[in-house]
Amino acid sequence: MKTSDIRVLLDEPACSHNHKEKSGCARPAPGATAGGCSFDGAQITLLPIADVAHIVHGPIGCAGSSWDNRGTRSSGVRLFRIGMTTDLSETDVVMGRGEKRLFHAIKQAIDTYSPAAVFVYNTCVPALIGDDVEAVCKATSERWGTPVVAVDAAGFYGTKNLGNRLAGEAMLKYVIGTREPEAATPRADGLPTYDVNLIGEYNIAGEFWPIAPLFDELGLRILGTLSGDARFREVQTMHRARVNMVVCAKALLNVARKLRDSYGQPFFEGSFYGVADMSSALRDFARLLADADLARRTEAVIAREEVRSTAALEPWRQRLAGKRVLLYTGGVKSWSIVSALQDMGMTVVATGTRKSTEEDKARIRELMGDDARMIDEGSARTLLSIYKEYRADILIAGGRNLYTALKARIPFLDINQEREFGYAGYAGMVELARQLALSIESPVWEAVRRPAPWATQSSQVSVPAVGAVAGVGEGARKNG
Repeated sequence: MKTSDIRVLLDEPACSHNHKEKSGCARPAPGATAGGCSFDGAQITLLPIADVAHIVHGPIGCAGSSWDNRGTRSSGVRLFRIGMTTDLSETDVVMGRGEKRLFHAIKQAIDTYSPAAVFVYNTCVPALIGDDVEAVCKATSERWGTPVVAVDAAGFYGTKNLGNRLAGEAMLKYVIGTREPEAATPRADGLPTYDVNLIGEYNIAGEFWPIAPLFDELGLRILGTLSGDARFREVQTMHRARVNMVVCAKALLNVARKLRDSYGQPFFEGSFYGVADMSSALRDFARLLADADLARRTEAVIAREEVRSTAALEPWRQRLAGKRVLLYTGGVKSWSIVSALQDMGMTVVATGTRKSTEEDKARIRELMGDDARMIDEGSARTLLSIYKEYRADILIAGGRNLYTALKARIPFLDINQEREFGYAGYAGMVELARQLALSIESPVWEAVRRPAPWATQSSQVSVPAVGAVAGVGEGARKNG
């Protein structure tokens, strides 16, 4: 990967904050990959393509540290759950055997699993020693007739967001546009079917599955996702969609923009978190498709689902209203989750912005006010200090903050990609409310905050002084 290519990816015209002084697309700097490198971001983007063999070309640590760090779910094939690596050793590096090991790894993957395609992720070590990964991928693809795609996203190139874009570029260069979609099955009601794409939707904890029936009802066929519960053949056809939605993933705007420029596909940015944002996303599809009847049917579906959601949420709203939340997450979740929490009558006292762009921060100010407390770096000491200062009732953060909360004996809810529950869509809002109430109202917090029984008993028991005990022991030894 040339430096000029990286510079082009950081200069994304579709980003409204692109030319601001405090751009969210910061240039790579020493230490910038702490918490996620380019390789990590690329694999996060593409690993949910379930029928592909994903090979990490590099030392075993790269595969072991990054595999399955996003709780995406698949409705069928589970090939993506198998971690594959060339496991480069020091001897392989010194002897220049990297390309040979990669060649045999691709052969083994094809022979063993017959995948729809093979994705090869370049990492720091082979990038530094000059392995020609793209040439090996081309040669193996021609030899065995299986698409083999090089994803050049070595960790030292930059941050996780840059890795997302590099993965998107690989799909645009090698995959999207290489197959035509099958004709849509005519609907029984005679209504038209529109093909759409979801870019940046990862189906974390299966949270998109409850939303999918609404798309089916409205006649919106999801041609491809990048990349939750996706299949390789679906990604190949994404160039034929009518509208693209960028789902909470500004780092993949390069894909949406290039699909628009090359194939005339309009796109919009949206979120499925919160009742208001979910309804807005459905309206935006109808608006860009410019179908009056679809718009009418969309409003009918929204009205029905909002009534159901309001009724289901009412008992939880009564229990959660006025509760104060410390939200520490990043990216678009820093504002999309705020919107969802406010829908339930909760107050967000502060939110994290470590991986948020300037536009994300602007959305936070719009939702929380100009005096919104934004946390750029959240050490355990900082989070607990803010929690106490703002009298928060619960900490919502990623899994790495779980033990901070448990040690401090405060309620905690995991909101990041490792979570076990889906919070998107109308049904997801009800699940989010339920989990919040269960966490805040759990009797364990009252129990663990009480003094331990033995601490109370020890204060009532007279303990001899250390000197007296020592004296007795000394005398006993003399008498013996």
